Amino acid sequence: MSVLIVIPARYASTRYPGKPLVELTGATGEAKSLIRRSWDAAIAVSGVDRVVVATDDDRIRTAAEAFGAEVVMTSEACANGTERCAEALENLGGGYDIVVNLQGDAPLTPAWFVEDLVAGLRAHPTAEVATPVLRCDGRALNGFLEDRRAGRVGGTTAVFGSDHKGLYFSKEVIPYTSKTYADDEETPVFHHVGVYAYRPSALAAYPKWPTGPLESLEGLEQLRFLEQERPVLCVEVESRGRQFWELNNPEDVPRLEAMLSEMGAS
Repeated sequence: MSVLIVIPARYASTRYPGKPLVELTGATGEAKSLIRRSWDAAIAVSGVDRVVVATDDDRIRTAAEAFGAEVVMTSEACANGTERCAEALENLGGGYDIVVNLQGDAPLTPAWFVEDLVAGLRAHPTAEVATPVLRCDGRALNGFLEDRRAGRVGGTTAVFGSDHKGLYFSKEVIPYTSKTYADDEETPVFHHVGVYAYRPSALAAYPKWPTGPLESLEGLEQLRFLEQERPVLCVEVESRGRQFWELNNPEDVPRLEAMLSEMGAS
């Protein structure tokens, strides 16, 4: 089954304008843009036929092409990354069995997250869309709670049923737990990893559906599938000792740089 990875990237982010071009310094002191680090994460994934950056901004296009990325220009009207992936696939003429949306703000995404996600979708022939979830340790959960106490929107959490179909995704920390966890302690909270794998038919249908109230309230694109009663398969992935975080706010830059240093990433 052929696999396309699309990295949607827009300059006009509401919370963090220009985010794809923000530079992050690695363990060796080298600074690389967020879009470059996201591209490096994508090309490290095995079993992929093609990787493209999808953007509507010439500044991002110029920066991406400068480090050798293939770029597909898309409309400014795309409301989110899923709509941008749908347009990118159409502009490329289709021809792929699985399309992966590797969002351009998740440069720490390990290759095995995406590989396990694709394997999970392949193993469930009736599933139309899948996304990874990562069980939080105390360190990650405490980071979520710290963001909420400070009034920041951090990462997203997910709850799912015994069949691993998503019940809900939220920028609040769900499910509620009153317990305090040590940094290395396992918690009942799952971090939703901002990566998606779609069947082309589901991706093509998505932009035609109206934006529902839950998607509008949370600002989470995957809720459109749930509001259309289209199941989202949650594929549990393992951290293997790696920290994971997205760049959501300017305050996340030092957090990500510390993680890059801890990983020894250049």
